[in-house]
Amino acid sequence: MTSTANAAAGGTGNRPHGLSHLDALESEAVHVFREVAGEFERPVILFSGGKDSIVMLHLALKAFAPAPPPFALLHVDTGHNFPEVLDYRDRTVARHGLRLRVAAVQEYLDSGRLRERPDGTRNPLQTVPLLDAINQDRFDAVFGGGRRDEEKARAKERVFSLRDEFGGWDPRRQRPELWQLYNGRHAPGEHVRVFPLSNWTELDVWQYIARERIELPSIYYAHEREVFARSGMWLAPGGWGGPGEGETVERRRVRYRTVGDMSCTGAVDSEADTIEKVIAEIAASRLTERGATRADDKLSEAAMEDRKREGYF
Repeated sequence: MTSTANAAAGGTGNRPHGLSHLDALESEAVHVFREVAGEFERPVILFSGGKDSIVMLHLALKAFAPAPPPFALLHVDTGHNFPEVLDYRDRTVARHGLRLRVAAVQEYLDSGRLRERPDGTRNPLQTVPLLDAINQDRFDAVFGGGRRDEEKARAKERVFSLRDEFGGWDPRRQRPELWQLYNGRHAPGEHVRVFPLSNWTELDVWQYIARERIELPSIYYAHEREVFARSGMWLAPGGWGGPGEGETVERRRVRYRTVGDMSCTGAVDSEADTIEKVIAEIAASRLTERGATRADDKLSEAAMEDRKREGYF
């Protein structure tokens, strides 16, 4: 068997110390968590109850076991999140005795600091509450579950991504990260976004979930659900404003590859109701999860990069 085939099968290939592919990714992520704990004073983990943040929290728990992670959790709640995901979030926080800070977009709308968008989606509105929470709690490192395979703007990120005093991202200020050496230096007012899963793929995430037997919200597996078609995606009806005129709700067997705001996260037709079936489905797919199911990334060719420059993740 070649080293490439061996790696695909979960073998050691030519990796140092005989680590499997997943072991190497896990080791890198654990190293990142410990490096941040040593370099920064007030790190925080973005935790929404989505699969990437779930895997990230699982790795943080491993990195510091038997002690709890020395980080709080932060969720920017749009008010249009899937109930199953919020329930999972709260159960997880309670089970591990963690601290959760919620920055609610609805509070900003109620106070007039933000205004609803005509299309009803609130994902782009997360930036201001996120930056306010970072500034108010003086977080100097913020863990996110972004991966380079998700979207072209995220492919430009380093593991340690420096943000300026306004939370903005400038790709020209990205620092080299040779030999897993990470530079966390930042001026007063700046902070660093940290991406422990940066080198993972969607398939890696699901194979790791299977290996570690990590529980996920049920919407990641095929189930019957009311949806309606919009812009080539199956969206869930709800208080955010869908369906609109001429859009018909129907019941279909679907699952979600990625989970964000209900107004911009599409489901995919699927019979994958077990983790083995999900892995087989992803292995055969030629579309990235965000490219296939996220309306907020379809606003323009540079939608994600524009939002990142403004302070979004």
